[in-house]
Amino acid sequence: MTRVYWLCLALLVVAVLIMPMLAKQAHANEQPLSSSFMGKDNYRFVIVPKAVAPWFDSVNEGAQQAAEMIKAQSGADVEIEYSAPQQSQVAVQNQILEQAIATRPDGIAVDPLDANANRAILQEALDQGINVVIFDAPAPEGLEVSSVGNDFCEQAKIAARRLVEKLGEKGQVAIMMGTPTAPNHAIRVRCHKEVFAQHPDIQVVGTAINDDSIAKAQQQAAALMQSHPELDGWVVSEASGPIGVAQAIKEAGKVGEVKLVGLEKLPEMLQLIEEGVADSSVANRPEAQGYWTIQALWQQSLGIKPPDYMDTGVDLITRNKLDDLQ
Repeated sequence: MTRVYWLCLALLVVAVLIMPMLAKQAHANEQPLSSSFMGKDNYRFVIVPKAVAPWFDSVNEGAQQAAEMIKAQSGADVEIEYSAPQQSQVAVQNQILEQAIATRPDGIAVDPLDANANRAILQEALDQGINVVIFDAPAPEGLEVSSVGNDFCEQAKIAARRLVEKLGEKGQVAIMMGTPTAPNHAIRVRCHKEVFAQHPDIQVVGTAINDDSIAKAQQQAAALMQSHPELDGWVVSEASGPIGVAQAIKEAGKVGEVKLVGLEKLPEMLQLIEEGVADSSVANRPEAQGYWTIQALWQQSLGIKPPDYMDTGVDLITRNKLDDLQ
């Protein structure tokens, strides 16, 4: 019993002597871990969309919401610098990216106009230690960056199937393409055509290009409908196209005669569905894309690798679903 007593007493003394040292060492080990995730007092992220367009304004709104969240969670100030090309031109976009790199921001978010033409300048940013995230497009091949978007092919197929259904699986259709070099626009056009090819009585009579411009979409749609007076329906590949197509349909007095399935949920698009000028729209979520893009850039600034790809999803919006969006 005495031996057990003295053994227990010895262990107690050792514990009393050693525990403070262990606690001190543990505290020292914890410090670098916690401080490494504290980050900076302020951040500046640059957003470079394809062009000036309402859809990208919604992306910017989502980015601003992410900035507010980061401020609330970390106390850091976040500046979102939104730099949109006035025209949908690769050279202009690359020039903006060059200027952004020169200012050494904490990160750059870009919606590429041309994956091949943008790759070198984006690699330059990475080589200089500037974080890059792609939104509204797949990441350019060979570029090790995260991307935020949706399944562009499935989005297009939902729209094309909807139009085929509304036309009773027969008729002449046309496609309004945004910018031919834009990866997501090209994917959507390809997938529209894949659906139409499955229906022998559906004939694609034309593909117009609007370069993300509502005015140009209106002009192109009017010209195509004039050359194809039997046209029955339209699908599109970006957010500005359906608004311009709808204006052309109204001007031609063909509301209800020419069916339109649009993309996205801009206020103008929802109004066209309410008026019956457009049947429906297959919308992705630009606010969510802006939000998670900034989140991904912030995570990288903290040394945390975000997911390679973040899918924000799509929604089919019909007239009977408009109330759900209010």
